[in-house]
Amino acid sequence: MNRTAWLQERWMEKFQDVLERFETKRLSAMDAAELLGMSERSFRRYRQRYEEEGLEGLFDRRLGKASARRVPVDRVMWMLEEYRTRHVGWTVKHFHDHLRDRHGFTLSYTWTKTTLQRAGLVARAPRRGAHRRRRPRKPCVGMMLHQDGSRHEWLCGQMPLDLIVTLDDATSEIYSAFLVEEEGTASTFRALREVFAAQGLPGALYTDRGSHYFHTPEAGGKVDKERRTQVGRALHQLGIEHIAAYSPEARGRSERAFGTLQDRLVKELDLAGITTIEAANRFIEDTYLPHGVADKGP
Repeated sequence: MNRTAWLQERWMEKFQDVLERFETKRLSAMDAAELLGMSERSFRRYRQRYEEEGLEGLFDRRLGKASARRVPVDRVMWMLEEYRTRHVGWTVKHFHDHLRDRHGFTLSYTWTKTTLQRAGLVARAPRRGAHRRRRPRKPCVGMMLHQDGSRHEWLCGQMPLDLIVTLDDATSEIYSAFLVEEEGTASTFRALREVFAAQGLPGALYTDRGSHYFHTPEAGGKVDKERRTQVGRALHQLGIEHIAAYSPEARGRSERAFGTLQDRLVKELDLAGITTIEAANRFIEDTYLPHGVADKGP
């Protein structure tokens, strides 16, 4: 017996077991479908075929036998169990990337998303409406960097910390990211030193109007570019233009990066059992960033 036929038989045995539990009201149709890795509609269709034709009704009707191209049932069940027990709440993209990078998973993102949706483990995304047009990226790497901080509960169950991120405008590649108790001048210089030493000097740096970046005479008003902070003076001496953002939308690159990080990084740190800033920063530098976290939008 070849592998495909063996897996088909195992799947039919599982279907009969699940169907029996459904008919004795120990499972709902939705629960039965989830156990079999299919939609509720597909489960009801297979149940009808089974009642009309017996086991023969469960075979692939195109060839009269199990399709050799169909993903093995044990592979499907493993993927669903992996999501259900260890990665619940992860986005499909994050989950698929994790399987690919850590488990050598070769099936496509689309297949993974569809299978999880059919199993009822993730919801279908709503249709996107019109959205604000994004500012075009710089044409070359190194022309402009973004630096920003995000206060968040990065370590599960602990006090919020600031994640300082510096990324390239052209690619959204993150050059530096680390956690600190509070964002300020010291964390800014630490990030700039890391990036400048590894990547060279950029043409411009784009930041918010935090007090360690700019002096702002009136709250919410224009920055005073003549009265520079320590950061401003250092950038001026290096010949780097310092650009102030006047709205969250203007910092779209970094805002989208933080959206991804708040979804993914928290889960990765929790999965790795990390509870300290020092361990988290080692993980970010040695494990997380090398996998390439970036906003790939236009």
